Amino acid sequence: MNNVSKEYLVNSLSKGKREDGRKLDEIRKVQIENNVSKNAEGSARVKLGDTEVIVGVKMEIGTPYPDNLDEGTIIVSAEMLPLSSPNFESGPPSEESIELARVVDRAIRESDALDLKKLCVEKGEKVWMVLIDIYTINDAGNLQDAATLAALAALKNAKMPSFDGEKVDYKKKKGSLPLVELPVECTSIKIKDKILSDVSADEYKHLDARLTIATTEKGEVCAMQKGGEGTLTAEDIKEMVKASLKNGKILRKELK
Repeated sequence: MNNVSKEYLVNSLSKGKREDGRKLDEIRKVQIENNVSKNAEGSARVKLGDTEVIVGVKMEIGTPYPDNLDEGTIIVSAEMLPLSSPNFESGPPSEESIELARVVDRAIRESDALDLKKLCVEKGEKVWMVLIDIYTINDAGNLQDAATLAALAALKNAKMPSFDGEKVDYKKKKGSLPLVELPVECTSIKIKDKILSDVSADEYKHLDARLTIATTEKGEVCAMQKGGEGTLTAEDIKEMVKASLKNGKILRKELK
């Protein structure tokens, strides 16, 4: 279905048909592989259909932010590797990679997924910094949801290194990260009057608007990110939230 016209796609969607036979609100098959890196404190590979992302978690001792002297912090970065798509190039971070990282960061931060106070070593002096690095391996659509899922899986299996007050010993582990919430993200797009979940790369090319919604285990919306030049009605957003809550349960089940 490469390079299909929007008219052809809209016509197919009007009949309730997608290129791979899925329902409009149905996500692709999910595969999660944990501990794919020996050098990271935590790591995971996620496949969402043919979309593939790897995330590694590293930990360092740093100084706290002035307004949060007793809390650790998270730093999320994303690298869209050229091998994952002909649209990605080497060089400085693109707008797309910056947005990818920021939206993953927002879901984790706004849901209080990590108990940051438990990452404080010495108030005002030393805290743990959790570095979450995202690498795209294959872009077959919906990198955002795959990246968030991989980040959560990597955080979930991460082990904290030992720290004696002076030096970090990465060979000695002292326990898991204080992960208390699993805020999965589900992205929907609008094409004409149709709402689609977990879109392929071909479907994504023709979107009018998109909305990424992060939800918690309690069924609460903790973050949103809107994209595309088109508008979304209140009914569109309700439909997208409904799909996100439904698919969020499926993704969270895979994590557990």
